[in-house]
Amino acid sequence: MERADALRRLEGELGVLSRRLKCVHDAQARVVHPGLQPNAYLVLTWIGEHGPARPSAIVDEFALDKGAVSRLLSHLDELGLIVRVPDPSDRRATLVSATAEAVARMAAATASVRRHRGDRLTDWTDTQLADFVAALTHYNQTLGRTPGE
Repeated sequence: MERADALRRLEGELGVLSRRLKCVHDAQARVVHPGLQPNAYLVLTWIGEHGPARPSAIVDEFALDKGAVSRLLSHLDELGLIVRVPDPSDRRATLVSATAEAVARMAAATASVRRHRGDRLTDWTDTQLADFVAALTHYNQTLGRTPGE
């Protein structure tokens, strides 16, 4: 296969992957809370893994503007999925954390998806799975670098 064809096919397969991931995130968001927006779910999972965090860290991580992050955090707050406390190192700033209930619900949603994914990949050898993860990691790292790095 020529490089141009491979890049075209890559684009198509990434589109399929993106649509599948959107469906998974939509379903996981509903498990955590029926009213949870999928984009807010992604932010909530990041907070659950990296929090407590300042909203500015979320802006940087997701490359969103402050207004969008503020709206997402307000949505999460309204649903009772986050808590906000003053940052002890700078009382003017706020730290955001996932509630214990949100963390438990996210764990349940993630476990369900991992079981489903594991069931679907039973015909993959451990080596095939590890090679795919390594290639995907390399791909994401490559795209995450600044040109010329």
